[in-house]
Amino acid sequence: MNAELVLKLAALPHLGLIAAGLLMPRATGLWADARKLTPFARGLFRTYYAFIGLCLAGFGAGSWFLARELTSGTALARAACGFLAAFWLIRLVAAMWVLDVKPYLTNAWWRAGYQATNVVFGALPLVYAWVALRR
Repeated sequence: MNAELVLKLAALPHLGLIAAGLLMPRATGLWADARKLTPFARGLFRTYYAFIGLCLAGFGAGSWFLARELTSGTALARAACGFLAAFWLIRLVAAMWVLDVKPYLTNAWWRAGYQATNVVFGALPLVYAWVALRR
């Protein structure tokens, strides 16, 4: 299997996750809820929201443009892929057992989109772990 191609394919869902993240505040009323927070907590939350979006963009861009380097087998490449595998595994755990989104899944499109994100959260740790551990 061509690891570079696999990483480039793994880069593409990051765009979908960014799109989902941009739609989430509208679907959940997130910004209305954020207005109830103290100014510090609201600013901190918005900073984290933007930071995660930038991380997704960086993870996707790195996976696409640096696929050859990430599959090189160097210690840094393995560490980066190991980090990405851990990141996505933790995100899968959060989706499955920490975050309760059921009240927001009010139509078939939202439910299908949520299941699609879970498929991505399950696939990405496998991809990055495979690249990190392969010989």
